[in-house]
Amino acid sequence: MPRIKCHYADCVFVDEGYCSAAAVELDPDTGCNTYSPSEEAVKDDGWDEEEELDELEEDESDEDDDGWLDEEDEF
Repeated sequence: MPRIKCHYADCVFVDEGYCSAAAVELDPDTGCNTYSPSEEAVKDDGWDEEEELDELEEDESDEDDDGWLDEEDEF
């Protein structure tokens, strides 16, 4: 039986770096369709999309967006 090296650290099928699923379905565009995040990974996700977007918008507003236009005029 072939062994498949897996780089998903949070998948329930990963056992010591190798996939332990009975069957694996791979898609060239999306990757492993057998991937299932472990319950620990889902709980520890901590991703709050609204909070992340607010921080990103704040960071962008601090920057001078038109600064690159002035650089082009110098050539």
